[in-house]
Amino acid sequence: MRIEPTMNDMTQTPEMLIAAMCARARAAGAILAQASDEQKVRALMLAAQALREATPAICAANARDMENAAANGLSPAMLDRLRLDEARIESTAAGVEQVARLTNPLGEIIEETVRPNGMTLQRVRVPLGTIGIIYESRPNVTADAAALCLRAGNAAILRGGSEAVESNRAIHAAMAQGIGSAGLPVDAVQLVPTTDRAAVGALLRAAGMIDLIVPRGGKSLVARVQEEARVPVLAHLDGINHSYVHSSADPDMARALVVNAKMRRTGICGATETVLIDTGFPDAASIVKALIEAGCAVRGDAAVCALDPRVSPASDEDWDTEYLDAIVSIAMVDGLDDALAHIAAHASHHTDAIIAEDAPAAERFLNAVDSAIVMWNASTQFADGGEFGLGAEIGISTGRLHARGPVALEGLTTYKWVVRGTGQTRP
Repeated sequence: MRIEPTMNDMTQTPEMLIAAMCARARAAGAILAQASDEQKVRALMLAAQALREATPAICAANARDMENAAANGLSPAMLDRLRLDEARIESTAAGVEQVARLTNPLGEIIEETVRPNGMTLQRVRVPLGTIGIIYESRPNVTADAAALCLRAGNAAILRGGSEAVESNRAIHAAMAQGIGSAGLPVDAVQLVPTTDRAAVGALLRAAGMIDLIVPRGGKSLVARVQEEARVPVLAHLDGINHSYVHSSADPDMARALVVNAKMRRTGICGATETVLIDTGFPDAASIVKALIEAGCAVRGDAAVCALDPRVSPASDEDWDTEYLDAIVSIAMVDGLDDALAHIAAHASHHTDAIIAEDAPAAERFLNAVDSAIVMWNASTQFADGGEFGLGAEIGISTGRLHARGPVALEGLTTYKWVVRGTGQTRP
């Protein structure tokens, strides 16, 4: 297996390091383009096996990361993102296997037409090329991103956060073992070997060498990527998600959904951060009470503060905050139009849900809300590629170009035109 270069050589600049990695990635991508899908599937199945066999080593590496992160004052929500145990490693390995079992998108004929002159035109799905993934905290992204990129025929250059450096290296080693065992180039998935932030800048400036950058992390990381990148970016800034309790909502369903949407896992991007309760809903106090009893701090407008003395007044900033913690902001709204206006003003176009028995109102909500994912009578915690049947996701895109919502295999492909003729010349 290749021993990756390090930044210990003072003659090697971050730009030199990234350029060398990109060159190897491009060469590996050319080999992947000729590899069979069966070979890529085998590589992922072997990688999943390697992850399971490396569980003790991965847990030990993660323990070192957790100790350092706690000493550095990471929040409980961020520590939860970072933490690995046997169950989470098993889930990661199972996710790699799930990607291996997905339908191969490459070679799919998206569209076919025959021109009047007899030429046949096809749009055929192909890999994007070399993808750079910059991510924080969650070490499982190392395996998810590697699996998705490889199965879609792309080479990947991974740059994880410094807080997960030991975990990422252990997971990457297992993935590389599986890939190499299947006869594919280990350079198809590379991990940037340094935590130097200058390497991130070098990745972002690697125009002509990297085809797409995917950032996964906090607002400051994604903002930096979008500001500095000289290559296309697939990203979302925040998960400021809303659950709107319509006046027609079933009270028991509303309580269960709101508590789950906020509290199941507070540190994921699909967690609800703001609850909107219609003034016509008859049991608003019970929703506030249920959240507080579940351990959630509630910040509310004046009407919500009047429902329960344990509610703190919400500031203007609360409506635009992704807490990623056991904190929620709640506002009372006067009907569907008021709810739509609030979401339009404060949402991040990630995931927004309505809880309602009134079907016309729900359909209007689904049509009017401009978010990547809109839901009716479902927890926003389902905003996840695996829950959508896509396997592991590379991230959730809130933009409007190329891919939107959970980005999995299909989102990591593009297409080319294939033209077949019988000697046609253009007059």
